[in-house]
Amino acid sequence: QVQLVESGGGLVQTGDSLRLSCVVSGASRRIDHIYSMGWFRQAPGKEQEFVGGINRSGGGTVLTDFAKGRFTISLDKDKNTVYLQMNNLKPEDTATYYCAARLGGLVLSDASGYRTWGQGTQVTVSS
Repeated sequence: QVQLVESGGGLVQTGDSLRLSCVVSGASRRIDHIYSMGWFRQAPGKEQEFVGGINRSGGGTVLTDFAKGRFTISLDKDKNTVYLQMNNLKPEDTATYYCAARLGGLVLSDASGYRTWGQGTQVTVSS
């Protein structure tokens, strides 16, 4: 059974950086052969929102407008790990961040398109 485990969250100050990791285990093959990976976040009292993702086979990344210029997504194929590098963090980035996997070749911004989710990692940005 495929499992996703996020890590790397924490309490930081405005302007700091964090790198979130999402380790995928239990896959029958290297994840870039199987999955497109997405990152989502959910702040208290708010709906879950798409952050960005990386297409299957590492075929390009997608970032939402609020993430462009500050966040990057990368994949370590040998470690079956997806990263979300977040720079210049702002208080409004405070949320629980989730990674998710889908079997399709392209990242989707709709969470319903993902079949497997991690448990989330908390990011808190103080002002």
